Amino acid sequence: MAETETVKSQDTPFEGGPMDGRVLPVLLGMTGHPPKTYRIPVPDAAGGPPTVLVYRRVPRGHSGKLGLVQGWKYQYAAEGDTGGRGGRVRWPWSKPDNTKSRKSDDPTG
Repeated sequence: MAETETVKSQDTPFEGGPMDGRVLPVLLGMTGHPPKTYRIPVPDAAGGPPTVLVYRRVPRGHSGKLGLVQGWKYQYAAEGDTGGRGGRVRWPWSKPDNTKSRKSDDPTG
């Protein structure tokens, strides 16, 4: 049986919120990047539902001439899951989001 490759991880710093200043090893995806959002469930001391801390991936820095991303870090998202992409995958061939109301009697379109 062939030996499988080792799982790759990257030490990624966290900024803001309860995890501020900590560096955790985060598993990398198939593209070699950490996930765009990182959710950390924190158990409730009273036995209730856990609180979920949400961190969003942002560039750590950019290179000089080409502007390439030098690495990633996670920033605390105080709004939780409500911010960002709305929780659905946006493919290039997807229909636009029709949640915005448009007036049908507008003559310009």
